[in-house]
Amino acid sequence: MRVPFLHPKMRPMKIGGVSFWYDDMGGLPITRPPLQGDSTADVCIIGAGYTGLWTAFYLKTLQPDLDVMVVEKDFAGFGASGRNGGWLTGGFAWNHERYLANGGPDGIRAMVQAMNGTVAEVIRVAAVEGIDADILPTDELTVATRPAQLERARAEVAHRLSWGEGADRVSLLSRDETNARISIPGALGGMRVTGVARVQPAKLVRGLAQTVEHKGVRIAEGTTVTAIAPGIVTTDRGTVRAGTILRATEGFTATLPGHHRDWLPLNSAQIATAPLPPDVWDRIGWQGHEIIGDFASAYCYCQRTREGRITVGARGVPYRYGSAIDGMDTPDPETIRRLTAVLRRHFPAAKDVPVTHAWCGVLGVPRDWCASVGFDPQTRIGFAGGYVGVGVSTSNLAGRTLADLTLNRGTDLTRLPWVNRHVRRWEPEPLRWLGVRGMHALYAAADRAEAGGGPPSRLAAWGNRLTGR
Repeated sequence: MRVPFLHPKMRPMKIGGVSFWYDDMGGLPITRPPLQGDSTADVCIIGAGYTGLWTAFYLKTLQPDLDVMVVEKDFAGFGASGRNGGWLTGGFAWNHERYLANGGPDGIRAMVQAMNGTVAEVIRVAAVEGIDADILPTDELTVATRPAQLERARAEVAHRLSWGEGADRVSLLSRDETNARISIPGALGGMRVTGVARVQPAKLVRGLAQTVEHKGVRIAEGTTVTAIAPGIVTTDRGTVRAGTILRATEGFTATLPGHHRDWLPLNSAQIATAPLPPDVWDRIGWQGHEIIGDFASAYCYCQRTREGRITVGARGVPYRYGSAIDGMDTPDPETIRRLTAVLRRHFPAAKDVPVTHAWCGVLGVPRDWCASVGFDPQTRIGFAGGYVGVGVSTSNLAGRTLADLTLNRGTDLTRLPWVNRHVRRWEPEPLRWLGVRGMHALYAAADRAEAGGGPPSRLAAWGNRLTGR
């Protein structure tokens, strides 16, 4: 039967379906077999996203004879690893000062440099292992379109320089310098960060999964973990006995017994356009394929894809009551409207280009909004995560660190100040829901207050205090 051609404007928007990135690959992957009854392993990793797969990769690289099993509830890359904005930044996106107790200023600067180095490491491994993930080295541009945003840009550059990032990596752009690279209405300047890359996230996680399998790692998909205890991972498909157990569950951590209040599952949503015609790109610029954000309190993150689409991401419904993860790949109509408004505001030349995809997912947020790696040498249970939206690069450093901790290797990585930090748990409901919803309401109000050209609004700072960000 012949299927009639439909112009993109006539085609319905695809909402959900995990993410656009899988459509870009031809569809969702064929699921690997689940756990076949009881099993054993030297190391059992829970979660087949970036963190779990990078950890498996470095464990097998350092000790090839190690028996490593990865247990995954859905399929490798189902979570944030297959849904994110494709920003490989190596950035230190958390409060530097909150790590002082674990490492002092020198320890924080060491962690900043280690984070910066993750981009080159991911690119190196992808090249060596033959992982085609549309990785393109570029810059990160965060644009200021209001005087208050420009003040934040200046403050952010100064702050990052004070913690050891050089002027060759982080710098302030003038209005003319910004407009020479991309045409965003009202741009007053911005921040440039070098040494980053654009990536197709689902291709990267698929490639990592295939790579670790080739190294002998077993991946059991469609297998739900119901309990974790020293030496034992209980699932709905059988029990895995392992000397070491590593939790790499990020935004899904709240679904595990005993971990409901450890990390809050924060929602983020994205849209993707149809490919833009060449004349539209001529008006927008963006010829360097930079990853683009802004200094709004309710910030966005954008990518120019391999095939010339624009993706725009931002917070949707930020948090569901009780840390629920329901309808997690389907953004609501209001969220799609807001994302489309950001697209039209920043890229008016693309106003007639249809939005073809919309999706969402969750990321892990600790109570202090700072990532960590942990390992108990007595129970031999470890974890990593709480990346708060910068997991594409951070997960690589986490994987290397977890591998060193598992193998009892005392290295520079195991001495970084994010290792074995104590972070208090989130409050019970309804306080969690009220706090996060209140924070995002204050962010939106702050952006409205600054739209007239006034100074930075205190509303955003109040929002941060409300949740401890």
